Amino acid sequence: MIIIVDSLNAHEYPDLLKQMHELRARVFSGRLGWDVKVVDGMERDAFDELDPAHVISIDDEGRVVGCMRLLQTTGPHMLSDVFSCLLDGEPPIRSPLVWEATRFCVDTNVLVRGAARNSISYVTSEVMIGAFEYGMAAGITDAVAVIDPVMNRVMKRSGNAPYGYLGSPHPMGKVTALAALMDCSEKRIAQIREFSGIHHDVFSVTALEETRP
Repeated sequence: MIIIVDSLNAHEYPDLLKQMHELRARVFSGRLGWDVKVVDGMERDAFDELDPAHVISIDDEGRVVGCMRLLQTTGPHMLSDVFSCLLDGEPPIRSPLVWEATRFCVDTNVLVRGAARNSISYVTSEVMIGAFEYGMAAGITDAVAVIDPVMNRVMKRSGNAPYGYLGSPHPMGKVTALAALMDCSEKRIAQIREFSGIHHDVFSVTALEETRP
């Protein structure tokens, strides 16, 4: 189940945000070895202070099992301010119709592999569906994301292949990073749904009106 947490409703979900930042710390600092700031077991950065929207997946027990951060590209964002080396000297995207998707991760300590509802594949697809449906409702046409080659292969297999890339891949910590472009479209969402078998509304029924734009 997906809940969108942004500046308008963040006060209602302090525990979910705490769990999300703890998951990010385990993944980006612990597993991937990225040079990120972790305080009290939580990974946060300056971009979390710019009122992004967080796409949060929770399981039936209310635990955060996946997340993604969405931020406008008209102001500071990671590709322009942190990962600019990926652009090989080209200017970053600046458009009100393009969002940056970063800090995507799933809890591999809790989730299993396979096609089950509590699987890595399912939650990955659920987060993607939630992000693109939320973006479409907000009038977004495209998304740019900093991903690694593993995620790139996952996206290609799951009907969510990037339609292009910016700059060139560069090493980041234990992995290589690249900037990928995706259209925010009904076709893309349909492809992810077909691959994953997720045909129901992924958003929380009780939070639906609060979280969608």
